[in-house]
Parts: sequence; C-alpha cells; structure tokens
Amino acid sequence: MRILIADGLSKQGADILSNAGHEVVEIKLTPEELLENIKDYDAIIVRSATKVTKDVIDNGVNLKCIARGGVGLDNIDVVYAKEKGIPVLNTPGASSISVAELAIAHMFSVARFINLSNTAMRQGQWPKKDYAKGFELTSKTLGLFGFGNIGKETAKRALGLGMNVIAFDPFIKDTDLNVRLVTKDEVLANSDFISMHMPLIKSEGPAITAKEFDKMKDGVVIINCARGGVIVEKDLLDALNSGKVKAAGIDVFENEPCTEAQLALINHPKVSVTPHIGAQTVEAQDRVGIEIAEKVVNALKN
Repeated sequence: MRILIADGLSKQGADILSNAGHEVVEIKLTPEELLENIKDYDAIIVRSATKVTKDVIDNGVNLKCIARGGVGLDNIDVVYAKEKGIPVLNTPGASSISVAELAIAHMFSVARFINLSNTAMRQGQWPKKDYAKGFELTSKTLGLFGFGNIGKETAKRALGLGMNVIAFDPFIKDTDLNVRLVTKDEVLANSDFISMHMPLIKSEGPAITAKEFDKMKDGVVIINCARGGVIVEKDLLDALNSGKVKAAGIDVFENEPCTEAQLALINHPKVSVTPHIGAQTVEAQDRVGIEIAEKVVNALKN
C-alpha cells in the first residue's frame, strides 16, 4: 500500500513502514496538491502543518487511516473521518517528556531573566543590576490546566524542584502523584505559575480570557506549551502590560508562523518565546516516528 508522509518522519519510523512492505512517499504538498493527489494513497501521516480537511478526506477515496505524529488533532477533521469509517491515529505519549521539559525551561527563563540577559550581553551590556530581582521556583505553587500525559510529566519535574502542584482536569479523578486535583477557579486563585497542558476545543473556545485573568493572583506567571488559542493573546498582552501577569513563556500561538499583529506579544520584555518546538527533540521524534509507524502498519493490516 502507498503511504504519504506529508510533514516528515524519523528514519526509524519510515523504515518500519518500508520493512512492512509498504511504498513510502515523503513529500511536502500544497493544500491544492494534496487535494489532487490524496486519491493515490492508502494512508497519510502528518504532523501539525498539513491539514486533513473534509475535502481532503472526500478526495482520499482509498484512505484506510489518517495518522498524526504528535498529540493534538486540531488539524484533522476527526469527526468527519470517523463518519467515513477512517480511523485517526496519534501518539499522545511519545513527546510528553520533551514538552514538559520545555515548559519547565520557560519557567526558569522568565524567573531568572535568561532570555533578556542573553540578548543584552550579546549587545555588549552587563545588566546585572537590571536582573537582580529574579525569583525561585522552589515552594511556589504550580497550577496545571490539563493533567494528561504532558501535565503529569510536568508535575513530576515541578515536584522534583520543590514546587507545590495543583491541577484541573475534568476527565481525571485521581492520581498517585503528590498533586491535588482541584477546580478551575482554585487553580486560577491559588497558582503562582499556571501551565497549559490541554487541547484546544474550538466549540468551547479559549480556556483563558480576560475573565480568567481577573481571577488570578497578581504577579502570576503563565506558560503555554499546549496549543495556540487556549489563551486569548490580546488578553494576555493586556495582563502583562497591567502587571497582573508577571511574565509568560509561550511556545504556541494563535497564528503560526506568527504575523506582524503578534509582535507586541512576542517582543514583550516579560515574555520568553519559542517557535512551537515542544516536541522537537531527537528523542521525542524517534519515539513519535516509531510509535506512529507501528500504529499505521497495524491499522493497514486490518
């Protein structure tokens, strides 16, 4: 069978597909080219860039599975695929450690002005006094929005740093970690740091808006390595400017690549940014490639 790899895959993953007897085609197609050529494939593997829309699914008359190398499925019309009887596969746990480590990295970055110090020193400055009011993570309360695989890995690392961890997730009822499961409002009211680890559910809208910012502690730190859109960027910018939010670490954005309209947030002195690289480690990419390839092979057997 022919398998289209639209956004790249690790060599280990591609080898698994080939060794199973499948023809693997790795090529980047425009949306128009994808619509035209998807009929020639039995399976498609995407990351976050390629969108598998209703039209793509309709044109994919031979599709037997759609696979996403990663966690989120917002670039795939999952509901329509299931209506057509096409299974949608993903790798919810493969990149959890890498994303969790990046969330912690952003916490350290804003707590100790690492992002700003790097820029200033490269310009020949010695801003020791400017950045003398850093703060420790130890003993601070970290509130997690979402307590799935990535949320739990973030919690483990935060606990190792001596943080107190609370979490809100309506789908999780208990945990064997030293984490207190609480309501959304309790996370908002009691957290020194809030880290997002939940999907973007378009029908429900953003999880954090101006209303939620009003319920937070003054001087809270916001981390988003989940999905662009779970926080309203304009409301976050307003909260940063007012001082309600002390700092923010952001890996995901409402528009990617970012537009000129987002530069005020990206260039804000209280913000640490990365270009959606949460899962972009060698280890995570290997795990993602192997796991999604094995799932595709099994799906095509059936």
